[in-house]
Amino acid sequence: MPLGFVVYTTIDTGWAESARLVFRPRVAELLSNTVLLTVIAVPLSVIVGVGGAWLVERTALWGRRAWSLLLAAPLAIPAFVGSYGWVSAIPSLGGLWSGVLIAVLFYYPLVYIPVAAALSRLDPALEESAAALGLGRWAVFARVVLPQLRLAALGGAVLVALHLLAEYGAFAMIRFDTFTTAIMVQYQSTFNGTAGSMLAGVLALLCLFLLLAEVAARGRARYARVGSGAVATPERIPLGGYQAGAQLALLALVGAALGLPLWFVVRWTVRGAAQTVPADLLGALGTSLGYGAATAVLTVAAAFPLAYLAVRRPNRITRTLEASTYVSSAMPGIVIGLALVTVSIRALPDLYQSATVLILAYVLLFLPRAAVGLRAGLAQAPVSLEEAARALGAPPPIAFARITLRLTAPASAAGAALVFLAVTNELTATLILAPNGTRTLATEFWARSSEIDYPGAAPYAMAMVLLSLPTTYLLFRQSRRAAGRATRTRGAA
Repeated sequence: MPLGFVVYTTIDTGWAESARLVFRPRVAELLSNTVLLTVIAVPLSVIVGVGGAWLVERTALWGRRAWSLLLAAPLAIPAFVGSYGWVSAIPSLGGLWSGVLIAVLFYYPLVYIPVAAALSRLDPALEESAAALGLGRWAVFARVVLPQLRLAALGGAVLVALHLLAEYGAFAMIRFDTFTTAIMVQYQSTFNGTAGSMLAGVLALLCLFLLLAEVAARGRARYARVGSGAVATPERIPLGGYQAGAQLALLALVGAALGLPLWFVVRWTVRGAAQTVPADLLGALGTSLGYGAATAVLTVAAAFPLAYLAVRRPNRITRTLEASTYVSSAMPGIVIGLALVTVSIRALPDLYQSATVLILAYVLLFLPRAAVGLRAGLAQAPVSLEEAARALGAPPPIAFARITLRLTAPASAAGAALVFLAVTNELTATLILAPNGTRTLATEFWARSSEIDYPGAAPYAMAMVLLSLPTTYLLFRQSRRAAGRATRTRGAA
């Protein structure tokens, strides 16, 4: 749908007018801002994420278990809430480097979590062999460990880049113009104007370019261990005199990404407690929970057949269907929103600004969050058990329900939880598609913070953070369980 929206908008506008709208100085400025932000923030996020993962997983870091959780915790703070915290501390915050600061602080966990999981399951035999051949620790890390982390770091980097292209609230709050902030301004001023639609088209093409670049960079190299034997536990590197420096660096990072925003959220919440209307907060909470629950159920229901076909009936068609969900979800919420606005106005006007269209946008945005876990769950559910149940006389639907559905229930629940909590924090598509009068935690926070009513916005920020904490912990635990399964399987090979 997003790609169809780009093609349709271009044809409907006309090639000449489309070219005029795209090749403007303002578009060049937005492209420069967006590309510079991505080019600077993504490598920095990779450095911070890989460095933090290495300290936690491979060194004798004091309190490494606590640090492993704290380094993932900033993911529980929506970027626009984090930006709100920093603007509360430094009202003059703005411009490219402020955008880089916000991006790195609140998106580096997207690199840290997969890289830490990958490090925890690497076989140290290669490192020991390289060390035996005379390579020093840094040479071993650069020539042996880093290449094995390439896929995890690359995947995390692409996630950071896609989030940066899609982010609206965090950069609007610090008055840094990107494609997404400009599209929202165009939409609010001209209502689905052609200029905004063409900007959305350029943004969609940037996202496609990122996905294609990631596929090309991934290559076909294989990193799996071949052979039998148990996997040894890697020897942790003593930090010696660097221990204090490592502790201070991590303290500064977590303080900036977690401590400062939470401090100001709590401070504003306490200061504005007298003027907060509990009914408004509870109403927004109820609306967010309702949309989250409905979307979670529908998304898991939509993802299950896709995951089932990908695992049990793999072929070119099923692989294409599965890949299409990732392409759609890689599109920014504002592109999905504008595409659905166009479709609903032109083809289904009765559905425009309805809960149905909003939930459809959520499903398109968050389908892979359910599909990834379901795919893994189905892959670990032996087909032989279902076949045995049918051989014993159970009808196929009963065998499927009693065996496959039961075995994949944890994966379904985890996927539903991830979708549910993603919906409660979604801002951009909700601002565009929500029915009139709809108030969610994200939109109410945005309405109040946009009016510089920071005490009034704080309770909504606090609610979103508290709802996001279980998601972050779930992601962290899933990565650890996946690492444990991979290690056990590898050791039994």
